[in-house]
Amino acid sequence: MSTTLAAGTSLDFTLAQQLTVIALCALTAYISHMALAVFNDGVRPFLLDFIQGRTTRSATTAVSFGLSAGFIFGLGAPMALSTGVLNPWLVFLPTDILGMLSPRKWLAPVLGAAWGAVVVFGLNGANNVAHNLPVDFLTAMQQMSTPILFLFTLFPVLAITKQFGRKWGGVAGVLELALVVMTMKLWPNMFAGALAMAVGVLMLIGLAVSKDVRQRRADRTSGIVEEVPPDDPMASLFSASAARLRRYLPLFMVLGAGVCVLAQMHIFGGGEATSFLIAKGQYSEAAQVDFYRVFGFIPLIATTALASGAYGIAGFTLVYPIGYLMPNPYLAAVVGALVFAVEVLALSWIGRLLGKLPSVRDSSEHLRSAIGDALQLAILFGSLMAANAMGGGLGILVVGGLYLLNEAMGRPVVRMAAAPAAVIVGGILLNILYWLDLFTPLKG
Repeated sequence: MSTTLAAGTSLDFTLAQQLTVIALCALTAYISHMALAVFNDGVRPFLLDFIQGRTTRSATTAVSFGLSAGFIFGLGAPMALSTGVLNPWLVFLPTDILGMLSPRKWLAPVLGAAWGAVVVFGLNGANNVAHNLPVDFLTAMQQMSTPILFLFTLFPVLAITKQFGRKWGGVAGVLELALVVMTMKLWPNMFAGALAMAVGVLMLIGLAVSKDVRQRRADRTSGIVEEVPPDDPMASLFSASAARLRRYLPLFMVLGAGVCVLAQMHIFGGGEATSFLIAKGQYSEAAQVDFYRVFGFIPLIATTALASGAYGIAGFTLVYPIGYLMPNPYLAAVVGALVFAVEVLALSWIGRLLGKLPSVRDSSEHLRSAIGDALQLAILFGSLMAANAMGGGLGILVVGGLYLLNEAMGRPVVRMAAAPAAVIVGGILLNILYWLDLFTPLKG
């Protein structure tokens, strides 16, 4: 299976696609202004104080900007420019900030729409300029696709090892390797990690459910019964938060429809690996990858939504894989709206269910951690491959040096975004050196 993209990756959208992005950015900024939902999981817990009036809009905006800026400029923009596919860090994190920043309700969708216009009209111009430079660092960044796609495959193995130990981790690793080799041999046009990830995630869930079932059986045998006090303050908070979100169910359904339509248009990928798969037209594989990620985020999104009264802009992110597979935007809109309706209405039930399955809840934590670990290595390695492609040893020196400098300075740019940002800065520097007649671009 080829993991190299065409050199002329572009961000040239149709009118329908442009209007969809602009309208969705307006909607998400409005919803952020209302503190009903944000995309950044780290910001959501801070919204309870804002909703209850214990902190100001400007203070909450500062938190949102501080937690999001590195991902927007260090990961979202580089990934979009190198793949030609939009991503949630570029589309939704800025509207989190703009919506919260807006002092007036009517101004929030205006600012959101303005950002959407910047995305659909401005990125393509920047993309064209970059591709015409003597050192084409955007094409070089496509080197990132291979390590991201293949190392991402290992996240279930890492999660199993962390939660259930080396023995089960070793079994999962051998099994995934065998499945990757088998897939490459028997189905060369299929993403090699698709089957391996499916088996790995199912293995993790099976081990977790089995552990919880055994524990509950042991508790019943020993007569241990867990009771929730009738005046439990957390139960009251969860109930009030779920009720708040249900009051805005029609608005959430419109949001679900919009996100699902954006995914159906195949100009948007929900993650790093997904963006490269969408760029190569492998939509079913992209759906599979994003579907597995859902298991790592349902407990986080459900519990933070119930604790804060604010939902996720993409919900449980189920609308991503569903959207990729929809045959037309009209059906995507209907299905996306229904998916969000079910998610919002089921929040309380999901919260209670997770309370009864502690090992499954722990699996979610380990999945998210494993995804981060796998992608961190893949992005760093891919960025160094890009540096080598655009500048050889000098490119590696510049990009690797910027990454190490960021580490030494206490990571002013978050680690996940530091390496792609270093590629762009390094590419600009190499072009300057070329214009000063101090560097000759590599051929090929």
